[in-house]
Amino acid sequence: MAFEISEIVSSMPRTVPRPKSKKMVNLSKLMENEVFMAFASYTTIVLSKMMFMSIATAFYRLTRKVFANPEDCAGFGKGENAKKYLRTDDRVERVRRAHLNDLENIVPFLGIGLLYSLSGPDLSTAILHFRLFVGARIYHTIAYLTPLPQPNRALAFFIGYGVTLSMAYRLLKSKLYL
Repeated sequence: MAFEISEIVSSMPRTVPRPKSKKMVNLSKLMENEVFMAFASYTTIVLSKMMFMSIATAFYRLTRKVFANPEDCAGFGKGENAKKYLRTDDRVERVRRAHLNDLENIVPFLGIGLLYSLSGPDLSTAILHFRLFVGARIYHTIAYLTPLPQPNRALAFFIGYGVTLSMAYRLLKSKLYL
């Protein structure tokens, strides 16, 4: 019983059936999704701000000659002379902590915001969430670096955190199967 390859191939189904779902994002239409495009715009702003914090940290380290690693001091001296640059500085630490705070808050916003934007929320509600978060993060940085008295920084933090929690709640309540 020898089978020809052509017989086997012709007996195979031509297309693989796909599971049907009620709503699935069509990737070719993703760029037409206004909520996703708003998310992409505000994400670009907040990520650019976070990138600026890296440059600000490096600027403060260089201008104040404050380094965390011995190899970074090599350009300023050798041996014991270079060790005097291995120190901490209040201003450098303030910028570094503001950057670390961005990392701790922007990453959850990116993940939850992406899922939220793909879940089909109302455009005006989504834009309100995105604007509040970006505004809160920018104000948080200003309050951290200036420094403004509390509760300025705390309010900015809780507004941004609350926005992310709000998107997570709306996502869990309406779109996910728990």
